[in-house]
Amino acid sequence: MSTAYPALFQSLDVGPFVLKNRFLMGSMHTGLEETKGGIERVAAFYAERARGGVALIVTGGVSPNEVGVTYPNAAKLTTAEEVQSHRVITSAVHEAGGRICMQILHTGRYAFVQNNVSASSLQAPINPFQPKELDDAGVEQTINDFIRCAELAKQAGYDGVEVMGSEGYLINQFTAPRTNQRQDRWGGDISGRASIAEHIVRGIRAQCGDDFLVVYRLSMIDLVEDGNTWDEIVDQAKRIEAAGVHLLNTGIGWHEARVPTIVTSVPRAAFVAVTERIRKEVTIPVVACNRINTPEVAERIVASGQADMVSMARPFLADADFVNKAEAGDAEAINTCIACNQACLDHVFELKPASCLVNPRAGRETELNYTPAEQPKRVAVVGAGPGGLSAATVAAQRGHHVTLFDEHDVIGGQFNLARRIPGKEEFNETLRYFRVQLQRLGVELRLGARVEAGQLSEFDEIIVATGIVPRTPDIPGIDHPMVVSYVDLVSGKVKPGKRVAVIGAGGIGFDVGEVLVHGEVSPSLDIDAFAREWGVDLAVNSRGGLVKPQPEPSPREVWLLQRKASKLGKNLGKTTGWVHRATLAHKGVTFVSGADYQRIDDAGLHIRVDDQEQTLPVDQIVICAGQESRLDLYQALEAAGRTAHRIGGALKAGELDAKRAIRQGAEVAAQL
Repeated sequence: MSTAYPALFQSLDVGPFVLKNRFLMGSMHTGLEETKGGIERVAAFYAERARGGVALIVTGGVSPNEVGVTYPNAAKLTTAEEVQSHRVITSAVHEAGGRICMQILHTGRYAFVQNNVSASSLQAPINPFQPKELDDAGVEQTINDFIRCAELAKQAGYDGVEVMGSEGYLINQFTAPRTNQRQDRWGGDISGRASIAEHIVRGIRAQCGDDFLVVYRLSMIDLVEDGNTWDEIVDQAKRIEAAGVHLLNTGIGWHEARVPTIVTSVPRAAFVAVTERIRKEVTIPVVACNRINTPEVAERIVASGQADMVSMARPFLADADFVNKAEAGDAEAINTCIACNQACLDHVFELKPASCLVNPRAGRETELNYTPAEQPKRVAVVGAGPGGLSAATVAAQRGHHVTLFDEHDVIGGQFNLARRIPGKEEFNETLRYFRVQLQRLGVELRLGARVEAGQLSEFDEIIVATGIVPRTPDIPGIDHPMVVSYVDLVSGKVKPGKRVAVIGAGGIGFDVGEVLVHGEVSPSLDIDAFAREWGVDLAVNSRGGLVKPQPEPSPREVWLLQRKASKLGKNLGKTTGWVHRATLAHKGVTFVSGADYQRIDDAGLHIRVDDQEQTLPVDQIVICAGQESRLDLYQALEAAGRTAHRIGGALKAGELDAKRAIRQGAEVAAQL
């Protein structure tokens, strides 16, 4: 047993099994299932996590029928012919010493198919397709489809199934009055609305026997209007326990909710209070989830009795060896999930395979491997931002002799700015991880001095990761004293004004907006402040756990402007952009698109919008107008006849993209 985290490494009796620790790898669709050669990639992905020590893995959602799929041709298990491919997955996990359950997911009105179905014919606000209401025979057939799917999963070698009853999917659409307007036996009060879940669980237990694990994911707080009350949630928990569920997993919020639940600005373990309350109402083990990303947080949850297990999905993308490292008491070596969503959920919602910003091997275990170098080389990496850090550590891991240069006294590059943004404090964890890796891998650091091309003659390979320089727009008066760079503002070199205009509404502009509108306490570090900010009632005294938001007023007046006439933040992350827009809107930020910048003078910022001239009476203007690749070193190397590899911002400036930089750094280093 781990002495560092004793509660996490106690075994746990769950139905027919004794689990070796308290870690559950939560369900997350990878997008690999639908790609060419995807089954082998999925098998390698899960097997690596099983070797990493996870006690129980739950797969991404698999539909029990054609109309429940997430989108056309998405994963389903409906026939005996489909069983064989799943055996590849289960065999790989079992050979790696793990256990795995398949999640049965019927998406209901969230299905991006024209023939989708639901409890009632109410269209989801995030789906263009209106569902058909299931008739009585249709409900019965759906129940049978769930049972048949579980039977096929058992034939495929799965240790059990997780029935998805949360996040606003089909079963949740039956249990909540928001989406269930039926007056038959499947509607009405909670006994009717929850009966579909009871029938599914009882049927699976009867069909699959006592040696097959049944997990149920229950929505503990819906976070939508006309969601369930706490009494109704407790009622459901007791009903499905009586129906035969072995393990009760936590679900938080619906996909259409106005409250963020998993992005980096959500505090760690923000919703564990609802799991703690439900644990007192049932006798089966209960699992906590959402924004649990360190062994310290997980240990506290289990040791304090808030839950019996912890579910993490994205943290096992970031580090497949999370559990083994925790058991060894080596938490500082864990590559921590920063909940950015950029390479995982954003990819999945764009119908691309999931990966991880901080670990580009995730989902690519069969193609991106850091094998020992046949001939170790002397490698220079210039630039200690995310791309350079990735390249340096992968190259050193492979056995190369690496020297990392940076003109600043500390590593991190733009991450040193990102970690200062309210809601992005998790970026500190990535820098901690890289610092540890550099030291352990013996990378030589040469910081605090700019390197010239002539100083690199001793190296066999040169990787240029010199990043970007901010671009200065051509606006009359741009040299006015009130004009500052985002670098100086975010770093703390200059203090924010009281009335501030931000020129540029890309990712950096929104980040600067976050700096400007928050006060002393970042809601991402305080659960109570977060709940007030977004109107969350963790006691679930109101339906859905929603109350009126009470955001702290912004300490200053802010305008966020862009030249383009399009919606501000249009190119922000698919699953996170709406959170940034909503946050600044809550704080009273004025959004201005289609701005033609006329001039800057003592009166403020003069702009023209829709042929109307106006003056913003600001005392500070922050420039976030893009960036340009820093190429002086690369060009000098070219002139000297040296070949160098360019990565990250030095290759392409555009919007700063740590995901691309880290991936390119790893790929280049893997090929040296």
